[in-house]
Amino acid sequence: MRMKLHHTQYIARRVARDLATCEVVEVRKTKEEIAAEIEKILDADIEKELDLDDKVADILDDQEENIEFYNADYRQLFWLTKKRMANDFGVILNNEDRFSDMAHQVLDYLWEEDFIHYTCSDNQVKNVIFTSIDEFLKGFEDSDEAVLEKMKHYKRKLIQGTDEYDIVYHRLYEEELIRRGLM
Repeated sequence: MRMKLHHTQYIARRVARDLATCEVVEVRKTKEEIAAEIEKILDADIEKELDLDDKVADILDDQEENIEFYNADYRQLFWLTKKRMANDFGVILNNEDRFSDMAHQVLDYLWEEDFIHYTCSDNQVKNVIFTSIDEFLKGFEDSDEAVLEKMKHYKRKLIQGTDEYDIVYHRLYEEELIRRGLM
């Protein structure tokens, strides 16, 4: 599953929690401080992909007449162009490799900035971070579906995109993540 910007705060908290409860990791800052830094790293990675998507969309928009003339599939062209340009933007498209890279970035930052210390191999701690990210995203889809189902049955209709909708969604989403043990 693809990570989105609204996931990062939840993933960051989950990673911080898992690092704090890990036996081989000594946490030297608060979980909130660690989560804030992790969120910045995850956001930066997602922003790179969004920049890539924008550039690909611009390129395809410039070629709109040719795409229509040849009756080409826009989604397929988008993916092929994105795949070709990914290295230029420093974006890893394979989710497993990408999450592993994110875990390395998080680990390196937290170690270098003295947020954590550990008494085992780097790989063990990186795996804790990777597993946190991976498990969260696997549980996200189920949680998201449950929240959307609850919101359908609200007495008053909530309009998607409004502040009220976002507040209710995030509150229910957090409750669902806690209920499922994801946060």
